[in-house]
Amino acid sequence: MPQPDSETRIVRIIVDGRVQNVGYRVFVAREAGRLHLIGWVRNRSDGSVETLIAGAPEVVDEFLALAARGPATARIDSYRVDEADARALAEGGGESGFVAAPAV
Repeated sequence: MPQPDSETRIVRIIVDGRVQNVGYRVFVAREAGRLHLIGWVRNRSDGSVETLIAGAPEVVDEFLALAARGPATARIDSYRVDEADARALAEGGGESGFVAAPAV
């Protein structure tokens, strides 16, 4: 699995809408794995889903387009992307792969 370095883009994505219990996290994990990205995804107590993703900038961009759409079962009402750092990546345990982190 890739490790974060100076050529890595790390972003935090927060999606709101009908995104819990509709397969959104599974979709995100599958696409991250397919694209060989590292990071984590978790449900948040406010009903949103948070994803932290890291990889080559062009691959992260491809992932962002997929995450903004989500699976057919989801309804995304808002979508926010913020740049992040390696500390945020470690926060959910995604330094060496892609994981489902505990809900917060």
